[in-house]
Amino acid sequence: MRTPARPPLDGLKKRLDQSRAERVRMPRDGFLRETFVLPRSDARLKAKEWFERFPKQAYWTEIESWFERPGDLIEFTIRRLPAAD
Repeated sequence: MRTPARPPLDGLKKRLDQSRAERVRMPRDGFLRETFVLPRSDARLKAKEWFERFPKQAYWTEIESWFERPGDLIEFTIRRLPAAD
């Protein structure tokens, strides 16, 4: 009786490489980040919602970056700490 051949590990290796590459791009500073692309008025409401839900004093909430996109769209990234301590 023969031992079965080992399955190819190409798919697993590719997925591991992708996962490792994603972790390199993400900073390890403890902040949670979320990026939105919304019309200007909706972007203001979303930012206001985040600052009300996660107050700056407790969560260090901050708009990390923002850009104006064509069509009056705003792309912005908000960061905050995962818990208030």
